[in-house]
Amino acid sequence: MANNIPSLDRLIDSFASLPGVGRKSASRFAYHVLDMNEEDVIAFSEALAEAKRNIHQCPICHNLTDSDKCSICEDERRDRSVICVVESARDVNSIERTHEYKGLYHVLHGLISPMDGIGPEQLYIKDLLHRVADEDIKEVIMATNPTVEGESTAVYIGKLIKPFGVKVTRLATGVPVGGNLEYADDITLYKALEGRSEL
Repeated sequence: MANNIPSLDRLIDSFASLPGVGRKSASRFAYHVLDMNEEDVIAFSEALAEAKRNIHQCPICHNLTDSDKCSICEDERRDRSVICVVESARDVNSIERTHEYKGLYHVLHGLISPMDGIGPEQLYIKDLLHRVADEDIKEVIMATNPTVEGESTAVYIGKLIKPFGVKVTRLATGVPVGGNLEYADDITLYKALEGRSEL
């Protein structure tokens, strides 16, 4: 135990368990929490607990929500003939920031990755196929990240959708290969949506 204070070490370990947070940053966060007044710390911990307790997947698109359905699925102004398929709920937020896309979403919650033991059955691909079969869908945009896993997932899903007679497109190369939608700027995402191509 680096600090000889078990509760502080546990706090640092907790922050360090978050993705992208190293020991140095985790230590900085932990000491910052100790400098906060007790009311703010309680409010912070309650916000964490409330988010974990109340946020769940939308039964239609698997985006995150704290209501029965997510706000996008409930919005009657959205174009219900287009579904944009993304890896995670973070990607929905990234695309929404462009204010360009007006259709619906489908969140896979992962990508096909045999090396990591993730196959199609662990993703929400069947639910997507049900939506394509049951709803009046004209286009499915594959907006998975341009990585090997993202490309192979897009091609796999595209082949499953083609027999339905639905147009399947892929984001244009405005998103760099190996990049993540989460970190792409608004203009890059706008151009990628604008220049999408058919799979």
